[in-house]
Amino acid sequence: MLWKKTLETIRASVTPDVFSLWIEPLHCREINEHSILLTAPDPYFSAYIERHFRETIEQAVGEAGARPRRLLLTEQDPQPAAPATSVAGAAALPKPYRLPLLPEYTFPIRMLHPRYTFEEYTVGESNILAESACKSMAAKDDAIGPCLYLNGGTGLGKSHLTQAVAHKVLREAPMTRLHYLSAQQFSREMVRDIQGHAMERFKNKYHDNCDILLMEDVHVLSGKKKTQEELNLLLDYLIRSGKRVILTANIGPRELNVDGELRSRMMSGLVATIQNPDMATRLRIVAGKARQQGLELPPDFIDYLGRNILGDVRQVESAIIALKARARLAAGLLSQKMIEEVVVAVAGCPQTLTPQTVTELTCRQFRLNLEDLQSRSREKRISLPRQIAMYLCRKHTDCSLGDIGKLFKRNHATVVHAIKTINTKVVRDASLAGQVHLLSDKLKR
Repeated sequence: MLWKKTLETIRASVTPDVFSLWIEPLHCREINEHSILLTAPDPYFSAYIERHFRETIEQAVGEAGARPRRLLLTEQDPQPAAPATSVAGAAALPKPYRLPLLPEYTFPIRMLHPRYTFEEYTVGESNILAESACKSMAAKDDAIGPCLYLNGGTGLGKSHLTQAVAHKVLREAPMTRLHYLSAQQFSREMVRDIQGHAMERFKNKYHDNCDILLMEDVHVLSGKKKTQEELNLLLDYLIRSGKRVILTANIGPRELNVDGELRSRMMSGLVATIQNPDMATRLRIVAGKARQQGLELPPDFIDYLGRNILGDVRQVESAIIALKARARLAAGLLSQKMIEEVVVAVAGCPQTLTPQTVTELTCRQFRLNLEDLQSRSREKRISLPRQIAMYLCRKHTDCSLGDIGKLFKRNHATVVHAIKTINTKVVRDASLAGQVHLLSDKLKR
């Protein structure tokens, strides 16, 4: 069969983890002269396949010995219940009783990524508040309020934390009536039930059979007044009933184009922003993703990836998968050139150096933090690294002396003095010169 041959071709070109996670769940529904129709478990899964594996699958179909075919994707339809009749066509058996407190609905556990758990989440200064708040919500701790609003850029971990809550809740309290969906799904379901005159079913599902609501991407509701009205009623009911709500978006609640009453309910608990990870957190993320893929990376390679792939954690994972594939082709050997090529492929050209990058590297070298460098302390263990950081900022970035001074809470004259001091000392002090050259080399790479 063509699809079986295609699967074998794909299996040889991707890692076992990627194959089992993303390719095996696909089912071939139909093949014709021009296309191949595959069924994915849900819309999220389908979108990911469309974005990351379309070319791979279409190419594999051709390599399996068939003419080129276009990939089409659809989602699984709910399985219709088999009619409860006997072979002789007897009347249907009565509907079986449901045990007391057993949830009426089948909750979308299949939509949860198996690795999106608290144990697999890398915590740093940029996300510790959001992570702590999500753990509190999972533990039914009322300290942060009934509604948690998470916001942050793409790929910073909002979905990971939201699904981690679902994993923990369903693992520790499987009878919990949990609904996890996107705002777009919520809107689509509401419109469908309005058109089908089935709003009672809709309200019964979300009002009467919901203990915790996890809704992603609420920013897409901008301009959708009817959906906003329904969500406002739902949040009001859930919050007054002591239920838990987690909402995520890529912008803060005050920036949403929604009704003021809905915005107020969204802000009735904690609003937590996930920032771009700092250097230390990025390095731990890189190391963690490599460990998940069974890839051993030397510290220099981890450092290079952490400095050049900023922000989006998905890019880090993509880079690690690409490195693992290249390492297999090279008998397990990785080189600096491979790392650089992967960074360019994943993140574009290597990032332009910024004063923040320079200070992060300097702080790690001298085991300090930015607050130390910005302090008024004149201790040598702080003042010397501060002067080195100013010197390196001037040497490796395009920032003006005034901008460098602002970063360290100093004036233009202090920066000039620091640069002159380091220029003089590197000539006289071989040890200091070695440290400065080491930092410069790392920044150049």
